Amino acid sequence: MQTKDPINTFPIQQFIQQTKTADSSNQKEVRLDLQTAKNLSYCLGIVLARLAGDYEDLLAKSNSSDEEVISISVDGGGL
Repeated sequence: MQTKDPINTFPIQQFIQQTKTADSSNQKEVRLDLQTAKNLSYCLGIVLARLAGDYEDLLAKSNSSDEEVISISVDGGGL
């Protein structure tokens, strides 16, 4: 299995912290400048694409497992 580069999730962490701060100070809105919004949307896109790829890999592995087929025939045990 190939190793994947780590994702820089700082924009997500920054947004979560900004939202927590706004909530604790009873602000009615959170504003993002365009560059911050771009960084956040790019980061979310990368995270979701990685998740979808991992999910597809998992499904492919589960569908192609090497299961052994065992056949049993019952003949009544006649003498």
